[in-house]
Amino acid sequence: MSANGGTRAIVAALLANIGIAITKFIAWILTGSSSMLAESIHSVADSGNQGLLLFGGRRAKREATPQHPFGYGRERYIYAFIVSIVLFSVGGLFALYEAYHKWSHKEGITSWQWVPITVLVIAIGMETFSFRTAIKESNQIRGNQSWVRFIRRAKAPELPVVLLEDFGALVGLVLALFGVGMTLITGNGRWDAAGTAAIGVLLVTIAIVLAIETKSLLLGEGAEQHDLAKIEQAVTSGPEVERIIHMKTLYLGPEELMVAAKVAVPPCDTAEELARGINAVEARIRSEVPIARVIYLEPDIYSAAADQAGTGAASHTAVPQSETGEQADHPGS
Repeated sequence: MSANGGTRAIVAALLANIGIAITKFIAWILTGSSSMLAESIHSVADSGNQGLLLFGGRRAKREATPQHPFGYGRERYIYAFIVSIVLFSVGGLFALYEAYHKWSHKEGITSWQWVPITVLVIAIGMETFSFRTAIKESNQIRGNQSWVRFIRRAKAPELPVVLLEDFGALVGLVLALFGVGMTLITGNGRWDAAGTAAIGVLLVTIAIVLAIETKSLLLGEGAEQHDLAKIEQAVTSGPEVERIIHMKTLYLGPEELMVAAKVAVPPCDTAEELARGINAVEARIRSEVPIARVIYLEPDIYSAAADQAGTGAASHTAVPQSETGEQADHPGS
């Protein structure tokens, strides 16, 4: 659901931004407004970003290879991070530069004065459609999370990226409308420069937020607490496992979770019995958390004495005792 919803939101944003960019460029050529130029570059950057997200989504679907045995799912995070860089440099820094340039050349808008207002109003309508699509698709997977938490904790990067881009675009259009409107009223081009500077600060801020959140995904995030609870319940709810000794989870991609755990199992008569028990536990995990597609379970015999012997993971491994009471060599401990 998240992948399809993300694609719909990206396509809607891409179509809207292409149309908006064209109209803004025409308005800039006719009026020379710096706000219109900044918004034009902003829309071009957004269009390129949506193209990057679509490209990253396609590349992430490639099959695993011996060199990349866990597949390419995390490539979606890489392209989302590139989006933040493009938004920061092409969108934000360019707008700030244009504002600085316009501040020292404070001529107002003297021709085609009705064009920028008309274009900005039309662009607000088109951007609202894109933003509404992103909200609609996000609500299908957001649940009862706040918007801030959804953007911070979402594992699929496309919807948060599009949401922030569309939100920034709408706010930027309002700022541009204010700057252009005040310039037309007062004849002072510095209002146009001020609107352009505000757009630049807005885009730089959104780019930094995107970079921080995507960096966390690139470094590797574990399962959310509610999924961890489901996995732990699935592991220990049957007779096959007595307890979890330790467990780690990692997102290999937005829709693929790896689970690795050392589990304490009761003594078994045969290896076949042990294997059946492990398979049953894996089936329960996948039933509770379908995205847990890569599961590694290491069976062990829990020893309370070994547990008390230290604090590291190795201390939780059962260590057989020699006849003299001393611990025998155990390469796996």
